[in-house]
Amino acid sequence: MPSAKLIAGADLPSIRLHDLRHGAASLSLAAGNDLKVVQAMLGHSRIVLTADTYTSVLPCQAAEATANLVMKAARRTAKKVRRDSRKATRHYGTKKHRRPGSTRKSAHKVAP
Repeated sequence: MPSAKLIAGADLPSIRLHDLRHGAASLSLAAGNDLKVVQAMLGHSRIVLTADTYTSVLPCQAAEATANLVMKAARRTAKKVRRDSRKATRHYGTKKHRRPGSTRKSAHKVAP
């Protein structure tokens, strides 16, 4: 077999065509492609076969996507809190934004 001599001469591991196919499907799922797309790419007649074979790739993807979503929401919330905090500090002393029931009497007045 001439390909075996080429592989041995190039010091490459022997990889079956099926292994390359499996690797391509795993990478496709890891890249975010839909399971239905991978099913069509592989030519599987039923999506159950594709799902059963490649479910080990999907949970990692879901965990990363969920973590990214949580981090994005946390950054958005932190940004809003900082913005609201700056607004409250900026307008704290003005009559319009004074707390209800508070007065601006000076503490340095001399008692009569």
